[in-house]
Amino acid sequence: MASEPHYKNRMQVFKNKGKDQDEMRRRRNEVTVELRKNKREETLQKRRNVPIADSTDEDDIERSLLPENLVKIVKQASVKDDPTVQLMSVQSARKLLSSDRNPPIDQLIASGILPILVECLKCHDNPPLQFEAAWALTNIASGTSAQTNQVVQVGAVPLFLDLLNSPQQNVCEQAVWALGNIIGDGPHLRDYAIELGVVDPLLTFIKPDIPISFLRNITWVIVNLCRNKEPPPPINTIQELLPALNVLIYHADINILVDTVWALSYLTDGGNEQIQMVIDSGVVPKLIPLLSHKEVKVQTASLRAVGNIVTGTDEQTQVVLNCDALSHFPALLTHQKDKICKEAVWFLSNITAGNQSQVQAVIDAGLLPNIIQNLTKGDFQTQKEAAWAISNLTIGGNREQVVKLIQFGVIPPFCELLSCKDPQVIQVVLDGINNMLKMAGPQADQLANMIEECNGLDKIESLQNHDNLDIYKLAYDIIEQYFSGDPEDDPTLAPAVGDAGFQFAPSTNVPNQGFEF
Repeated sequence: MASEPHYKNRMQVFKNKGKDQDEMRRRRNEVTVELRKNKREETLQKRRNVPIADSTDEDDIERSLLPENLVKIVKQASVKDDPTVQLMSVQSARKLLSSDRNPPIDQLIASGILPILVECLKCHDNPPLQFEAAWALTNIASGTSAQTNQVVQVGAVPLFLDLLNSPQQNVCEQAVWALGNIIGDGPHLRDYAIELGVVDPLLTFIKPDIPISFLRNITWVIVNLCRNKEPPPPINTIQELLPALNVLIYHADINILVDTVWALSYLTDGGNEQIQMVIDSGVVPKLIPLLSHKEVKVQTASLRAVGNIVTGTDEQTQVVLNCDALSHFPALLTHQKDKICKEAVWFLSNITAGNQSQVQAVIDAGLLPNIIQNLTKGDFQTQKEAAWAISNLTIGGNREQVVKLIQFGVIPPFCELLSCKDPQVIQVVLDGINNMLKMAGPQADQLANMIEECNGLDKIESLQNHDNLDIYKLAYDIIEQYFSGDPEDDPTLAPAVGDAGFQFAPSTNVPNQGFEF
């Protein structure tokens, strides 16, 4: 993911000179967790404990965790010649691990039961035992990275892969759940499972007669396969997963749809090569309509996915625009949820970072007033994104496009942000003001008056005392170039002698038809 841009010698920068796509288009550094809640119902957690309705109560757990009772559970779980006793003991361990709150994972690991549970996975003649052992291991793997790795270190992963071929569906599904927890731990275990061949058997389960609950788990594991980008999933794996995602995106189940779109958002968050792979899969036209889905969770995920695509090249961005994406944005920019508004403005900031045709598309869609409204009344994070959208437009847009922005009243709320505490926002706004003044040409005086009338000049003057050297230099440069004219030295304002006495010549800066702003 591209880093946030650095601002060096910004006052020398105008239009696209000295600015590359990484500066103008912006990917996200923060984790998308701010847009997702860690609720099991949303099926978006990396790892999940599998509770039971009749979960063991706290008193039973305390009694079972007494050293003598744990020793008994471990001993009886090893008794292969008495399948009934063995099954009941493994089930007891599983019930302890299915506690809704603080399952005693470390105590069970310390008891030495892990290798025994793994051995139980090999008992193909006893599917109930395999199921209970897989469930217990699934819940251990839902814990910390250290706990998950202990499951891996005792050799569970190849056995879970083997269980994907079990004729018992509940055993298959439990193996899928366990693998999802392991893959969700991070890129190392994700790639380990991929190397062992997890993808092909996983995808074979995606078929019309699969139960919804099972398909939800399959989709959740696919999300974990797409998650993480340091390093990203192998290219071959992405190519294998994309056709499945193209099928799942049509599914009517909301949980499956949300997970599918989040998987696509992770893939598009991995740089231009991965963005192109997603585009080439043909899924983008299916993504765009989801921006207006009735479920906010679907809107959120799809907005992030298409937003990631437009962080790519102009050509990749155009693919999204060609699908009429901008028609969905009047509603997104006025959404009741602030984070949707923020993401929508972030999306547009990457469109205004594009070519002039793409800037014009934003104008033609009637979105400039919405951007300015978010600049004026949005929360600070949304205002920050709006400042980026406007500043990028002043860099990539032409004079007519920038004039349109000014006509819509951008100057007062834009200048208002000069009083904020965020140096990056201040610099973005100063950069935009500087670009507008440069582009105004002979109308720079009128624009300067607009800036002064909304107290923007006072704010710029005060920024000459800012601790940030770049802010100080840019503020100084703007004042020196556009606000330091001395009336006594302006020959156009000197009175001339005529028959009627002294007369003031009109400013040569005023066009015959008046100002365009």
